[in-house]
Order: sequence, then structure tokens, then C-alpha cells
Amino acid sequence: MRVFLTGGTGFIGGEVARLLLARGDRVVALVRDPAKASLPGCEVVHGDLSDEEALRVAMRGCDAVVHCAAVYEVGVPASGRERLVDANVRGTERVLGAALAAGVQKAVYVSTVAVFGNTRGVVADETWVRTTPGFTSVYEQTKVQAHERAAELCERGLPLVTVQPGTVYGPGDTSELGSVFQRLLDGKLPLLPFPGLGITPVHRDDVAAGILLALDKGEVGESYVLAGEPTRMGDLIAELARVSGKRRPRGSLPTTVVRAMVPFGRVVGPLLGFPPNLRELIASSDGVTFWARSDKAQSELGWRFRPLADGLASLAGR
Repeated sequence: MRVFLTGGTGFIGGEVARLLLARGDRVVALVRDPAKASLPGCEVVHGDLSDEEALRVAMRGCDAVVHCAAVYEVGVPASGRERLVDANVRGTERVLGAALAAGVQKAVYVSTVAVFGNTRGVVADETWVRTTPGFTSVYEQTKVQAHERAAELCERGLPLVTVQPGTVYGPGDTSELGSVFQRLLDGKLPLLPFPGLGITPVHRDDVAAGILLALDKGEVGESYVLAGEPTRMGDLIAELARVSGKRRPRGSLPTTVVRAMVPFGRVVGPLLGFPPNLRELIASSDGVTFWARSDKAQSELGWRFRPLADGLASLAGR
């Protein structure tokens, strides 16, 4: 199979490329700077998500498309919002629109459980209907819009399967979660912010395996949650400390303290390892739950996720 892949130089997409090549597929990877791309075995094509002509040309002769590329940032200042809209919403429209025009046999779009919004302690599934007004972040808003655009293109004839990962972790993770993990492993996390944040952590390698299962076995028009067990950030960090043998944070950082720093976020945020928009960070982290279950992916695709202790132990080198 010849597969066109976006996000091949990214956290999830790089592992997807490796798995596709390992099983004998040919991978055409779209990258901004081929000179800096490290994708051995892939056919590298120069371009980005805004280059419609590059997308059309690169997809010629491809049997399938896997769209992994996205911008994942929370706490984005107003000046950075357009970047997320263009990458996450318009980028998805361009990639999947080109896939429809190219007549590919199958397309997989990597969405997120964040499109369910704050589930308020409920563990959602693919049938979840948003009832919470507004969005916790620009990231969430753009991914909701992209999810809707993808569904519209499927209705127009694109043979699309959607996967919705939970909070992805693993080696090489440069997200906010990865930063918190590394600070604990380095002994530099005296206080934990937002211990009540609810997430469904899932290892990057398991997500990549689920994407291939969706490509091979997923039902067109269906979505599949790829997520681990629901947990709170405080419990997650306690488990990482246990399996790594590192000291747990002495306590939690009160949200009232973070809220008091909101007016100075651009300066204070980066100094504390936070993004500049602290107001958005609080809205998407303070007691919010992004919980979803993966029963459907397990029963219909045969997908499995590793126990959290095993995944975290691999991060700690154990």
C-alpha cells in the first residue's frame, strides 16, 4: 500500500511512519524542510498544510491518506490563535479535501477526545454529545471544527475513519505533559499544578498501532477513541514517582496563585514552565475532565493499550 502521511516528523506521525514501513507499506511524507527531516525509508515531499498544489501532487498514486499533523498547544495568546485555526481547521480541510479529489481508498484522520469538551466527571464514548457551552481552549475549539469538517467530507464521499486519542505520552514528548513528567524525573517539580485535571493517558506507540488498525479494519464513517484509563493528574504524577523511584511533589500549586499571575502571564508563565496565556491554561486544567473510554476500538479493531505503570516505567528507563 502507498500511504500519504502528514505529521511524519511529529510525535505520533513519526511512529506511524515507522510502523507502516516495517510492515512493507510505502510512505509519502509531507514535510516543510526535507533537509531537516529524518524519515529514513520514506519518500519525502516538500510542502505544508497550506500548499494545496503540493498536497494534490503528492497524493497522486497513493492508496490511502493518514492525517496526523496538527498544532497542539494550550495557553495560546491571541496573537497565536490564527496559527492553530490555519493548521488544525483549514489544514484538515485541505488534506482531506485533496484526498477526496484524489479518490483514495481509505483515509484516517487523527482527532482527539478533547472534542468532547469538559465531560465533568463522566467517561464519554463516541456517541457523546457536547452540552458544555463554549470551549476550554483555542486548541479544543479548532479540533472540534476540524472534526466537523472531516465528517462533512466523509458525507461527501471520502472513505474516512476517525481516531480520537486521549492524552498522548511517550519518549520525545515535548508537550506540557511531557514537560511536567521530565521535571519530576529531574527532581525539579516541588509543587504540582492542577492535580485535579482529569485525562485518559495513552502511550504514543499504542496510538500509532491504533491508527494502523483504523486504516486496515476501521469502518468508514466511524470514530474510534484510543485512550487509556481515566485518571487525575495528581494520581498520574504519583504513579510516575513510584515507578521511577523519584520524589513526589511536596504538594500542589494553588490555582488561586496561578490566577493571580494571569496579568503577568507573558513574563511569568515561561519562567515557571507555563504558557503565556494563563487564563486559558486555567480554563482547560482546573478540575476539568477529558475522559473517554476505548471499548469500541478494543471490540471492533482489536486495539489494546498498555497498563499505565508499564508505559511510565519506559519513560523512567525501567
